[in-house]
Amino acid sequence: MNIEFNSKTVIVTGAAHGFGRAIALAFAQRGASVWACDLLSAELAETRRLCEEAGADCAVRTVDVTDRSAIFAFVREAEASSKGHHIDILVNNAGGVLGQVGRPLEEVTAEEWHAIIAVNLSAAFFFAQAAAPGMKTARRGRIINISSGAGLGPSLTGIQAYAAAKAGQINLSRQLCHELGEFNITVNNIAPGFVRSNPTTEKQWQSYGEEGQKALLSQIALKRLGMPEDIAHGVLFFASDYAGWISGQVLSVDGGK
Repeated sequence: MNIEFNSKTVIVTGAAHGFGRAIALAFAQRGASVWACDLLSAELAETRRLCEEAGADCAVRTVDVTDRSAIFAFVREAEASSKGHHIDILVNNAGGVLGQVGRPLEEVTAEEWHAIIAVNLSAAFFFAQAAAPGMKTARRGRIINISSGAGLGPSLTGIQAYAAAKAGQINLSRQLCHELGEFNITVNNIAPGFVRSNPTTEKQWQSYGEEGQKALLSQIALKRLGMPEDIAHGVLFFASDYAGWISGQVLSVDGGK
């Protein structure tokens, strides 16, 4: 299977490290023009360097994905630079637990709840809202949302808002698939299993201790953790022509559960 994205314009959110960097680099290696955003400017610059080393155009911007106006400005800039004046592929990867830890329901503040929902769910909605008009005009497009196994069942983090946001993002994908399908726009979702992909997941992994780590691995059919590239490969498939009649689906990339 040969997957290429020559002359395609791709937006990847949360691209400073982990899944986002792996996804941006995977598209860059296959000829795409990549627009990457995050709040971590230094790490984002490294993502750009890696993409440019692969021979691709890569523009990076520091964007707060909880700011709707900043999202729209970023998407409009990317559209203006593209040959067809639209985004071909949107990957909503930005998210996370924002340093929060699992606590009893009654101890969670409203601010903590809203912060998690904003970065994991609302951001995906606003990016889709910004990119969809151009895709509709072009009558083609791909939207891939990066959810989590936490969207399909209880979260290992114990964070109620995270589980709720990721589940909401999955159903958002299904809803948008029906709304946008007549324009030849597909909307799909990747639900990663546990991957040591960034400082937060590394801290989480270490917190389990040796016995907890063994227990987690025992629940995975392949008996090993995945890599960020495993998530990127799922995204490449959904973005490719091979997935042209696939929409509203959730692909669990988790080693088998």
